[in-house]
Amino acid sequence: MTEKELQHLVESISEEFFGLAFRHKAFFNTRLKTTGGRYLLRSHNLEFNKKHYDQFGIEELVGIIKHELCHYHLHLQKKGYKHQDKDFKELLKEVGGSRYCQVVPGQRRIEAFKYFYECRECKTKYRRKRRMDTSRYVCGKCRGKLIQVY
Repeated sequence: MTEKELQHLVESISEEFFGLAFRHKAFFNTRLKTTGGRYLLRSHNLEFNKKHYDQFGIEELVGIIKHELCHYHLHLQKKGYKHQDKDFKELLKEVGGSRYCQVVPGQRRIEAFKYFYECRECKTKYRRKRRMDTSRYVCGKCRGKLIQVY
């Protein structure tokens, strides 16, 4: 699928499902790794992850387009456009957009925690990527002393 075809697809979905015109740019962004698409607040453009289209096909892409168009139209109407907003959830359900996109194999990074700490008092465990000075920091729950497990 070319950028021109994507632009036409987004415009047609906007007209059909939302009854509103899409007057900005839609394009593929090859740098997107962990998301299917993105609505840019300042420019009002939409970016999409081409790997989702290549891997899962047109149906997955249409679901992502509907999701991003929900952000787009709600933001321009000055309504709740964020994921947790009631307006967003209702519109997404109404148009049949996808709440979450599928994971492209090999795209998500696995979090590598090197350091593990435990509270002496309440036994709460903390995982950290970076080392922590246990003489400066205490447990967030009970303010007990932290010890490095490994």
